[in-house]
Amino acid sequence: MTSANTVKVHFLGASGTVTGSKFYLETPEINVMVDCGMFQGLKELRLHNWTPLPIDASKIDVVLLTHGHLDHTGYLPRLLKEGFKGVIIGTPPTLAITCIILLDSAKIHEEEANQANKDGYSEHTPALPFYTIKEAEKTIALLKPQEIDQWTNLSKHVRFQFKYNGHILGASYIDLEIYGKRFVFSGDIGREKDELLARPERPQWADYLFVESTYGNKLHPEEEVQEIMSSLIKKTIHEHGNLIIPSFAVERLQSLMYMLWKLYKKNKIPNIPIFIDSPMGNNVLSVFEQFPKWHKLPMDEFRAMCNHFNIISSYADTWKTIDDPRSKIVIAGSGMVSGGRVLTYLKQLIDEPSTSVLLVGFLAEGTRGRQLLEGAHEIRLFGKYYPVKASIYHLESLSAHADQRELLEWMGAIKNIPEKVFLIHGEPTALDAFRVKIMDVHGWKAEIPKLNDEYVISIHT
Repeated sequence: MTSANTVKVHFLGASGTVTGSKFYLETPEINVMVDCGMFQGLKELRLHNWTPLPIDASKIDVVLLTHGHLDHTGYLPRLLKEGFKGVIIGTPPTLAITCIILLDSAKIHEEEANQANKDGYSEHTPALPFYTIKEAEKTIALLKPQEIDQWTNLSKHVRFQFKYNGHILGASYIDLEIYGKRFVFSGDIGREKDELLARPERPQWADYLFVESTYGNKLHPEEEVQEIMSSLIKKTIHEHGNLIIPSFAVERLQSLMYMLWKLYKKNKIPNIPIFIDSPMGNNVLSVFEQFPKWHKLPMDEFRAMCNHFNIISSYADTWKTIDDPRSKIVIAGSGMVSGGRVLTYLKQLIDEPSTSVLLVGFLAEGTRGRQLLEGAHEIRLFGKYYPVKASIYHLESLSAHADQRELLEWMGAIKNIPEKVFLIHGEPTALDAFRVKIMDVHGWKAEIPKLNDEYVISIHT
């Protein structure tokens, strides 16, 4: 005699778009949310952040985090405001990064609200922070670490394990077993070849597969990154200009530092001043030191690299750096030019022809980074427009996301035919192209859920 147990899956983010990753699973025994991120990019997406979730947050028992990026963790304090009282589980480096990101973003939310109220450029009176530092601290109190490769029971018939996934320090994909069926959430999948991280592990079995599709329609170009960087730096020196690199604080910043450090050691670039202006990124450097087994960089090399750069901590030093007349490189957050210290540099330097801006990695639709990439003649910063006279460059091969080939290979280790494949975390063109490619390569039918879709899955036991 068999009975059916129902699992209801709610797609509350990263569905039909890249950001806002949130997936909620209701089971007869326990309710689980996988990731709890903020929407970024287009205003219509960002507005979702301010709308309460269409579920009862007080009924969520546990949140499992694939990694610490803002679009996977940044909604957590709001989840608490909506009634969540459960536990938040991630790998130790993921939780260390989550702490840094939540506190930093809360500080930025408070500063931006204060600035908007002072200058009067917000549509809302008064402008309110998305969440406060106190709310972030309350969230951090609920974090619980769990090592990779260890099955952990959440209830009698529900268990999970984290599996190493590259991408950023601590990142994992999640095996979630419910009544004997394997639900695999890819999180963000890393690259096969990465300067700092090992290649991702690959799932062997998946009854229900939830796979990211950020680059589902693209192959990363074979770029001579070191040569491009070297020539761009020499151009900057020759023109007595500034090279500004907007960067994600987690992984990308450290990868860029390591690349520039190697170029300098090989005498490929002169000893140009390099400023690292990302408080969050500086804090992430300490996470690299705290978890040496999670990356490939020897600690003596890591410390020598850090000593080579000018690490900026105070906002007063940001202005000193801008006023420094020397040619220089500035690496500053954020990677999509959606906030952070890089906005101050661009406000002062974007209208100078001697300025070069190097964009690295994925740039979501609606972000300033995407606008610059697509040739915008002006950008809006702090409520005002500034003409873009700087030269804009892009290195896509530095992305920490697997491309289409790498995604297909990651899935290729699965020995069974999944009952359902859900494509998530991608823009519409990438999702549809990847759907077709999966059918051509693996013969699997894939579905593209929309925001707030619900799927009911019956598991017979």
